[in-house]
Amino acid sequence: MFVVDNVLISDDLVEAAFCCDLGACQGACCVQGDSGAPLLESEISQIEDVFPIVRDRLRKEALEVVEKNGTWEDLGRVHFATTCVGDAECIFVRYDGPVAKCAIQEAHREGKTDFAKPISCHLYPLRVRQLGEFEALNYEQIGICSPGRKLGKKDGLGLAEYLEEPLSRKYGPEWYAQFILMVKERRTILQKG
Repeated sequence: MFVVDNVLISDDLVEAAFCCDLGACQGACCVQGDSGAPLLESEISQIEDVFPIVRDRLRKEALEVVEKNGTWEDLGRVHFATTCVGDAECIFVRYDGPVAKCAIQEAHREGKTDFAKPISCHLYPLRVRQLGEFEALNYEQIGICSPGRKLGKKDGLGLAEYLEEPLSRKYGPEWYAQFILMVKERRTILQKG
């Protein structure tokens, strides 16, 4: 583990190869889990603002959930998440054949919103945990992302490099530049280890 500013970073992140393979996993991270996409309190208003922009992209079942329960839920102890259709399918999922895609991300790519998607989704498969004055970045290695690990290994792409955009979005480009230098140093140390 190492630290960049007040962020603790797991060595698992340093050593991991990764590149999301949406065709293989079919967007499983958007439809499986214990709840919807984790939200920062500051993202609640962004979720509410983006809903009218993506409303026409959403499925009937999702619109029914929103009408009944809203676009987000309070999970207690300052934890928030998008609401779900059923047990774990985010309301912002839309299907392209069998592949679950994010309606917010699509609208962002089309220039219809500045909000890319919740930062928890953008950083996935990293998870951010608050540890006192520190944040901890942990690599969540779950089965649904095995195609991403295989593709990253095949393409020679590290998780740290793959997540440049969301890490820069969360912590800033200067932080990311310092982070990637330390990642390269850690890789050298771990390889010699």
